[in-house]
Amino acid sequence: MNEFLSFPAGRASRIQASDIWRELRPKQLTKNLIIFVAFVFALGDKHQSIALTGFWTACLAFVLFSVTTSGIYIFNDIRDIVLDRAHPVKSQRPIAAGRMPLPLAWSLMGILLCAGLAGSWLFSIPFGLVVTAYVILQLFYTLWLKHVSLVDVFVIAAGFVLRVIAGGIAVNVTLSPWLLVCTFLMALFLALCKRRHEKRLTAEMRNAESRPSLMSSDERLLDQLIAIIAGAVIVVYAIYTQWPETVMKFQTNRLALTIPFVIFGLFRYLDLVYRQSKGDQPEYILLTDIPLMIAIVLFGLSVLFIIVI
Repeated sequence: MNEFLSFPAGRASRIQASDIWRELRPKQLTKNLIIFVAFVFALGDKHQSIALTGFWTACLAFVLFSVTTSGIYIFNDIRDIVLDRAHPVKSQRPIAAGRMPLPLAWSLMGILLCAGLAGSWLFSIPFGLVVTAYVILQLFYTLWLKHVSLVDVFVIAAGFVLRVIAGGIAVNVTLSPWLLVCTFLMALFLALCKRRHEKRLTAEMRNAESRPSLMSSDERLLDQLIAIIAGAVIVVYAIYTQWPETVMKFQTNRLALTIPFVIFGLFRYLDLVYRQSKGDQPEYILLTDIPLMIAIVLFGLSVLFIIVI
């Protein structure tokens, strides 16, 4: 308890704007970009009418969701302060490093959560319900579910599905169940890769504390699960592109041309995880790995070209 309330010895307590910004985890807010998926796919839907001005509505939804998730990240850092101080990377976070006092962290968390939730309910009642469900899910995750092996990765994946649903509600479009399944599987794949990296890192740090879910997991099992989910992503997305409802919706079967980009993206990510020992920060990899970024950009452009033009 003393470690939870005290600052590390020798750390400066002066608060800097850069520390507050870093505590908001701006890089991880890129996860919320998936909110725009519903808007993009609705552009080419011949059975739904959506104006380009809906983009700004999606932007507002992105901002509200990002404010809310930043509050959740701060709560997570407060809760995991002891474990983070024993981690080679997480120990540099402002709260764990002692650069942000806990009273300020609690206050900032409260402001962000209140602002995000209030803004979401003012945006629309359905949107507010989804964001509230996300917050409740994340609170349970931080307090309990993140320590339950395998359940933790399912909760992470469910969070991404809620983001997509929120995006669909924001622009008032009907989402394809296939799109939700693809989102769930892709998020599950990334979460499993992250857990594998954490498991290996924990094994290398013999005296370091680790979360209970890692202690009860097995690296070989994670390898098998990653392989299963990677294959499932490819199969499900391929079926989605050729499903009769999808072809009817976009009046084309050419979405199949985007499948190679999905396969290459998965192969490249697996290469980074297994050969280069990465995977702990998916948001960082997606923003820094050039081949992966090119594949994502080409995938996005090809989807837009096929369904819109």
